[in-house]
Amino acid sequence: MTDGVFSPMGRRYPSKKALKEAVANGDDPQLECTSMFGGHSGPFSRLPDGTYTVVGPDPYTNRKWYGNVVIAGGKVKVR
Repeated sequence: MTDGVFSPMGRRYPSKKALKEAVANGDDPQLECTSMFGGHSGPFSRLPDGTYTVVGPDPYTNRKWYGNVVIAGGKVKVR
């Protein structure tokens, strides 16, 4: 399952590098669940620990990059 991700201002990240830089700069991106069977959505800071697969810039129309967001103990890593 792949989810979308966008900035706190509602903009899509054009690349995985841009998402990594935003997280490194202290931004709190939003995860957008795309599954009709449920999942997690919301700011990274409020998500449970785990690994989330993300796609961008738009999970519905423009899948140019993929990545994994790993949340553990309140720390976020983008791989």
